[in-house]
Amino acid sequence: MKRPVRYIVLILAVVCNSCGIYTFSGASIPAEAKTVSVQYFPNQSQLINPTLSNDFTTALRDAMMNQTSLDMVESGGDIAFEGEITDYRTTPVAITAGQTAALNRLTITVNVRFVNLFDETKNFESKFTHYEDYPSDQDLNSVQESLSGSIIEALVEDIFNKALVNW
Repeated sequence: MKRPVRYIVLILAVVCNSCGIYTFSGASIPAEAKTVSVQYFPNQSQLINPTLSNDFTTALRDAMMNQTSLDMVESGGDIAFEGEITDYRTTPVAITAGQTAALNRLTITVNVRFVNLFDETKNFESKFTHYEDYPSDQDLNSVQESLSGSIIEALVEDIFNKALVNW
């Protein structure tokens, strides 16, 4: 009976003394890192959605606060994100025999610069793109909010994974 207890204590000791902070989200954050900053992501695309910059920035900040134990700071965080929305567009993707679009695609692209003050090998600048298709008989204005929300969620997940999960 004493042997299983020893194994559990040994496993806990190894886990507690490992490098960095590990969260249930799979994030690997240097133990020295205490703060994160997410700068406002301006919309520099040709087609402007007036709420997109705020929605995206808020979603990325929320992900950092909810999935890490880092404190959010205005700027200069130990872990820092900045960038801009470079593309927001809708295009036809499924053309019917009558030369009309059966589906349209809303695409959002974000350019992200990530800085990790404690491990410069993790720093990057990358573009992230996601899209959602919608029926062409629906007006973009009627589906824009829900489509943008799901695209933003996917973008934030990819950014989080690249920056902190090291995929």
